[in-house]
Amino acid sequence: MDQGIMQIMPLVLIGVVFYFLLIRPQQKRAKDHKAMVEAVSRGDNVVTAGGIMGKVTKVRDDNVVQIEVAPEVKINVIKSTLTDVKGKVDPAAAAPSGDKGDSSSGGGLSKLFKK
Repeated sequence: MDQGIMQIMPLVLIGVVFYFLLIRPQQKRAKDHKAMVEAVSRGDNVVTAGGIMGKVTKVRDDNVVQIEVAPEVKINVIKSTLTDVKGKVDPAAAAPSGDKGDSSSGGGLSKLFKK
């Protein structure tokens, strides 16, 4: 009896390690993704599995989201293909009038190699 338990213990230990290192994190990731997809709303910036970035213009009940990828260009995608939801993003603030950036001075490298 003692011999049988000692032979089974390594298999049980491997099963426990697989559960905590592989199965449990995958289930958590799937649960988080499902919650993210269910929470998507109009105005959110999203990224699809194909790498398409856009702004949600319409959320439908049948697991379809309409995304605007360019002005007046809208596509329908399935919600489960969304990989990231950036949320609503405010427009970028205008740069101060005195800040002209690196382009007016020739960039960062030209500063290093000025004659």
